[in-house]
Amino acid sequence: MTDIVERGRITARVPLAVEARLREAADLVGATMNQFLVQAALEKANEVIDRERFIAVTPRDADFLLNLLDDPSPANAKLMRARERYHRARHERVLRSTTEQDAASD
Repeated sequence: MTDIVERGRITARVPLAVEARLREAADLVGATMNQFLVQAALEKANEVIDRERFIAVTPRDADFLLNLLDDPSPANAKLMRARERYHRARHERVLRSTTEQDAASD
């Protein structure tokens, strides 16, 4: 049984000097130009995604954050007002969404 893999296409126009450099690198590692480009782009994409998704903290900062989670400070008046605003806004969005759905179904 053969698995069918859907594929997309990526094309790029580059100066001839860039193409020559990429081809040379691909040849040196024994890959086709396409294999080399896809692998290099994927490595860079993973690097960017990892850098943007994860936050590096020092051990001291990690201890501080874990202590806050284990023993949070009591909510102050400003936090309670923010919480109320959030719940009101959320409730209004739900009502608005329900009203729009009802209007669309009529």
